[in-house]
Amino acid sequence: MSDTPKFAVIGGGSWATAIAKMLCVNLPEIAWYMRNTYAIEHIKINKHNPNYLSSVEFDNKKLKLTSDINEAVAYADYVIFAIPSAFLNDELQKLTVSLEGKVIFSAIKGIVPETSLIVGEHFHKTYDIPYDNIGVITGPCHAEEVALERLSYLTIACGDDQKAKVMAKNLNSHYIKTKISDDIIGTEYAAMLKNIYSIAAGIAHGLGYGDNFQALLMSNAIREMKKYIKKVHKMKRNINDSAYLGDLLVTGYSIFSRNRMFGNMIGKGYTVKSAQMEMSMVAEGYYATKSAHKLNEEYKAKTPIIDAVYDILYEGKEPKKVFKKLTEKLD
Repeated sequence: MSDTPKFAVIGGGSWATAIAKMLCVNLPEIAWYMRNTYAIEHIKINKHNPNYLSSVEFDNKKLKLTSDINEAVAYADYVIFAIPSAFLNDELQKLTVSLEGKVIFSAIKGIVPETSLIVGEHFHKTYDIPYDNIGVITGPCHAEEVALERLSYLTIACGDDQKAKVMAKNLNSHYIKTKISDDIIGTEYAAMLKNIYSIAAGIAHGLGYGDNFQALLMSNAIREMKKYIKKVHKMKRNINDSAYLGDLLVTGYSIFSRNRMFGNMIGKGYTVKSAQMEMSMVAEGYYATKSAHKLNEEYKAKTPIIDAVYDILYEGKEPKKVFKKLTEKLD
């Protein structure tokens, strides 16, 4: 790896676009892979992503745009994956270049469906990437606010704190503040679980529950998250840190939250399929709900909120009845 490491962003959505924007503040060039060749050509001519965060203008001299994932991975020392977890395996199947020696950072808030693993574990177990070369980029941070350059905070977790510091340094700017963590498993599980709780918050809103219940729901959610993560990966952590509680709150309350939006539609009577069709972005929490519920068959944490969301999304149970029962289990 060179003294000045090179970075690649994998993905063409809003969060990938936001990360590319952050990196371009500090780096002379980044590689950026996206499947959509039209979007690539549009950025080359018009300097902005036509589909996501279109207000962000890029300096094209800093972008090495490609529709070949192998080109982007071969170019970089640090590879940031920012695509929906449901599509990650398909993209990785295209790889012909080796990931050996690469530092892999996940900006994905979900579980890989094919292996039921969080992204870091998937890279470790499937591609033999050592945990010292695996990291996580987590919030609380919405891509839309990055586009507006509103002050935001990121937690960068990695088994090797020097690599975490390199990533943090290159994402840091006047509107992005970064801190590092060694809890790569816990922060990634938190990033996955908070999307499920955000769907729950959206369902509650869609059903007509008010702010008082929302506050109760979120306070129960952080305690449920703590129990779940402790079962999965026991270590000393403060669940009230911004990577856990902060990320949960912004996802549960923000108007920018696609998971909350998805849940709100379900609460208002949309079917899962119709809600997915109407949304232009993927609600990661939908896939995370099934994976978290399945994993908990092994861990057996007490998770009434996750169970309620699962019953609605996958068992087809009526949201109003499920939430009435849920209210009796919360305190």
